[in-house]
Amino acid sequence: MKEEKDVSLFEKIKFIFLYGRDFVSTLMYLNYNIFAGVMRIANSTYLDFISELSGRRAYYRASKRTPAYKDFLNASKEKSISETDKENYIKTYSIEQRCKRGKISAKNVMIDESSGSTGTPYNWVRSKAERRKSHGAIRYFARYCFGDTFDITINAFSMGAWATGMNMGKALEHSSIVKNTGPDIEKIFNTLDFFGPTYKYLILGYPPFIKQIIDIAKERNFPLHLYHLQTLVGGEGMSEGLRDYLSTRFRDVYSGYGVTDVEIGLAGETPLSVAIRRLARDNNDFRQHVFGSDSRLPMLFQYNPLEHHVEVNDDGELLFTINRGSVISPRIRYNAHDQGGIANYEKMKQYLTDVRIDIKMLTPKNTFQLKFPFMWVYGRKDFTISIMGANIYPEDIEQCVYADPFLREITRSFCQSTMETKESAIRPVFYFEINVTPTEELKLKFQTTITENLRRINLDYKAAWNEHKDVLLPEIHLYPIGEGPFKMENGQIKQRRMLKPGT
Repeated sequence: MKEEKDVSLFEKIKFIFLYGRDFVSTLMYLNYNIFAGVMRIANSTYLDFISELSGRRAYYRASKRTPAYKDFLNASKEKSISETDKENYIKTYSIEQRCKRGKISAKNVMIDESSGSTGTPYNWVRSKAERRKSHGAIRYFARYCFGDTFDITINAFSMGAWATGMNMGKALEHSSIVKNTGPDIEKIFNTLDFFGPTYKYLILGYPPFIKQIIDIAKERNFPLHLYHLQTLVGGEGMSEGLRDYLSTRFRDVYSGYGVTDVEIGLAGETPLSVAIRRLARDNNDFRQHVFGSDSRLPMLFQYNPLEHHVEVNDDGELLFTINRGSVISPRIRYNAHDQGGIANYEKMKQYLTDVRIDIKMLTPKNTFQLKFPFMWVYGRKDFTISIMGANIYPEDIEQCVYADPFLREITRSFCQSTMETKESAIRPVFYFEINVTPTEELKLKFQTTITENLRRINLDYKAAWNEHKDVLLPEIHLYPIGEGPFKMENGQIKQRRMLKPGT
């Protein structure tokens, strides 16, 4: 999106042509077949152009109609459009000021609450019209990835004020029978037992919780293998090792991406994006060619450019603009501080051509390819620990765990932190929640395996290890289910990945 504050007369004239885009967008969400038909003939370059122009129009409208954003722009001394985030925008202005015309409508508005995984939970308002579009995006995403092969959807996302829970149930009740169990293991097994293997199931939830379903089924000898299961996960990243593990019982495993600050259903994995990500996992040269020198394997999604305009700032963080006019609290160049990158369809096609792979060969024959742009996400900066110049990410630890068949079987959750030694050096600390009795022998197994795998997948850690083995060797703490720092997760909707130093 152009970053100049001033919108030219020529741009305003071009905005008129976006009414056609608005009509097509509305038409698409009336029926999946219309959506599929439009997407089959959509041109990648045209989608990019419309996305940028729609983002520019969203900026112009917000600058005129939203008191907080108007004041934000006036206070900025820059000629370009400054980014917004929680610190400079959400905390600075009241929720009413951040709404169009400075007020919250008394009808057809729902309030969501963010999880507070990085601190204080926040409230977000959504209009009925924008929720309808968001639900449609989720429903079509599920239909595209899973087809019409599920009869019953079990929604295991946390219920209540959280953005994901009730919205996921509402979105998919148009496609299947829905039971909103929340993350209640007993209710899920009771549901599976009651309806039996005759039905086909789509289970929604956070990746570690879906893993628990498999683990507990093994403990109880529940015949999960007799069931036709698929899963749609979200809320946090997922390693390919975890996908492999989930795939032992779930026929299809896809992840969605959303930011409560912006909206759920921002992007989703597709058969194509998963195939590309797995190719990057197995081919380090290709991974670096696409994603750069970062040792992590990011989540890779596709997003609808008609609904969202996505940019990347100089710090490698994703910026989101909601293109729709139905949004009552506009988000313009909003930075949730997720690190990542973007590439349009043609650029990704070229990346694959460079390694002699035809992009058309990476999806099943009966699945058309979405010409949507790609977005990759590493995660939040504030979930990272840094020791001797080596950044260690939660994604690294998850990869290390799932690279070892024994550790992935017994590990329920994990988090990381740092500690100060008697010599005033900083050392990494990893905490693991396991479903067996902790022992010193097992602690050594974790330490050895994690260290070996970190040196293999994290080049910065490997380089630092060669010079500072004494402080790079992690301290390991093992806890039974629900004990130690994992007691903190009771009542929370996401697992914590970071603890304060010295915890």
